[in-house]
Amino acid sequence: MRTTQSKAAAAARIGAGLARRKRIELLERLKPCFARTGTWQHAGKYMSALVSELPKRNGWTIAQHAGDRSPDRTQRLLSRAVWDESAAMSEIRRFAAKGLDTAARRRRRGSLVIAAIDETGQEKQGEFTAGVKRQYMGCAGRIANGINTVHLSYVRERTGHALAGARQWIPREHLEDPVKSLVMGLPLNLEFRTKGQLAIDLCADAYADGLVFDFVCGDEVYGGCTQLREFLEDNGQAYVLRVASSFMLTPVAGTKLTCAQAVKQLAKGKRCWEVRSAGRGSKGERWYARAWIGTASPRHHLLVRRHLKTGKPAFHYCYVPEGRLLTKTGLIRAAGLRWPVEEDFEFGKDCFGLDQCQARLYTAVLRHIVLVMAALAICAVTAAQLRDHTDTQAPPPVHPQQAPPGDPGLIPLTVPEIRRLLATALQPCYPSGHAARWLNWRRRHQARSRWFHHRTRLNQGNALVS
Repeated sequence: MRTTQSKAAAAARIGAGLARRKRIELLERLKPCFARTGTWQHAGKYMSALVSELPKRNGWTIAQHAGDRSPDRTQRLLSRAVWDESAAMSEIRRFAAKGLDTAARRRRRGSLVIAAIDETGQEKQGEFTAGVKRQYMGCAGRIANGINTVHLSYVRERTGHALAGARQWIPREHLEDPVKSLVMGLPLNLEFRTKGQLAIDLCADAYADGLVFDFVCGDEVYGGCTQLREFLEDNGQAYVLRVASSFMLTPVAGTKLTCAQAVKQLAKGKRCWEVRSAGRGSKGERWYARAWIGTASPRHHLLVRRHLKTGKPAFHYCYVPEGRLLTKTGLIRAAGLRWPVEEDFEFGKDCFGLDQCQARLYTAVLRHIVLVMAALAICAVTAAQLRDHTDTQAPPPVHPQQAPPGDPGLIPLTVPEIRRLLATALQPCYPSGHAARWLNWRRRHQARSRWFHHRTRLNQGNALVS
């Protein structure tokens, strides 16, 4: 037991040290993106606050953690300071890809590289935040007022993953309303883009940075976008995109069927189905029944996944360009690697405050997302590179009655644990009276806000009386 504890302590020290080095490396790469050194340094403090143990990460709490006397510098960093958030995102993307690729080469060759595309949102109050609209919010599971952002996650099979791109979706009516565009701080050259078109932009940015993917994966929103599929095929990019049951395909020339009809007519017998794993999750292998249906095009196929208990089907439209080996196993592996983007959203929100931004302007929201991506990339790369060194788990059971091991060992260091180690290593020291100064600042600001709210109510009352 003492040996296990000493190994765990050594792993914690190594993890904290590597995370600090990766943070310094990424900050150095980001330095040219900032016009002033002071702004760059404050961005580093902002990232330190994102990885800290703060229960809520907004302008006030981040400024207090950074040691500032008021939120002014933090608000200036997001809204008015001169720095190139697009170039910063590009540096973060290259940093994450390089770090995960290095970790994969150390572990084993042959792991797939996936671009997983999905969107996530943040509920918002009011109607003046850039992109805010009553819409279906996946994070809330209902129609709510909020904003949505499309993300691309760089996934290395059996190694790790990190967010590598983001584009906020802006409703068309906001862009066509000059008053709203001005209030929300929308760029003058910003054009309306659907979520599928935003995914095209994200893939184009990744290609421009030299990233290469074995497959692009996404859900029905992206599988149903004809423009996205055509863009990927024009670039020789293989994809496994989930589509709706009503998606039309051509099994043979001159015949059109929906996915549901194709399964009913072409996958009738048990021989058409094969139980295969979608990959190993935290609870073990994820088993599903699979069917593979060809189309009139030899490079396009329909991969069908059926739940073993409920029988509920899911459909994936697949494309592999000429010259690449097309196998059912490869498509199944790719289809099972879309979920890491969901885990990146979970890490981003729970660990780094991805959905806690209280900024309203378009640029400020985007800059917060970029800095969250940077914090996540540091921890994801660190966890990936330490995975083999910190994994001491006992072998998994081979039959249901197997007795548990005396020592189950330790799972490898995860992104949340790396964040905690880094937060402890970066814990700042504050001058005397810092907490009291912030207590007084908050109370004075709230008193001022309350006074103006009361005056507004009086004006509304006078208008009603008159």
